[in-house]
Amino acid sequence: MADAAWMRVKPPASRLILQCDAAARSAAATPWGVPFSEEPCRAQTLGERATLWLGPDEHLMWQASREIALPIPDLEQALAAHPHSLVDVSHRQVALEIFGPHAATILAGACPLDLDADEFPVHMCTRTVLAKAEIVLWRTAPDAFHIEVWRSFQAYAVGLLSEIGREFSRAP
Repeated sequence: MADAAWMRVKPPASRLILQCDAAARSAAATPWGVPFSEEPCRAQTLGERATLWLGPDEHLMWQASREIALPIPDLEQALAAHPHSLVDVSHRQVALEIFGPHAATILAGACPLDLDADEFPVHMCTRTVLAKAEIVLWRTAPDAFHIEVWRSFQAYAVGLLSEIGREFSRAP
């Protein structure tokens, strides 16, 4: 499906899942170039990279460009003295962007979270569901959301959101 006026499929990105404790995250922050949030369900960004808090010991490390090599050797060296798991999941997921004045309303049609800006502010991120598909939801701006969905659920998520957002795509 072609991108809608309020939704687009983002270009391929790089993704790492890091599971470790606070000391290891501190060690990984320098080669990654982005700090890790110690506040639950928050994302930190710098340039084209971000870290998303998915759990007390789990972070999604996201890089917008696949053209730039991931610093995996530097990360492994920094993490060598710490128990950790670092897994490249770049091919597992795709990213969608939902944006515009109706973004939260469209997402609310299939997501059980309260997406009011006071409850789910900019930089908040979490695992949740979009109807029957597990997603990572990240609010990147007051009227924009980034969704990470497994590649096998992309058509489902796009189709579902397109159906929900159909009324916002009609010309007045």
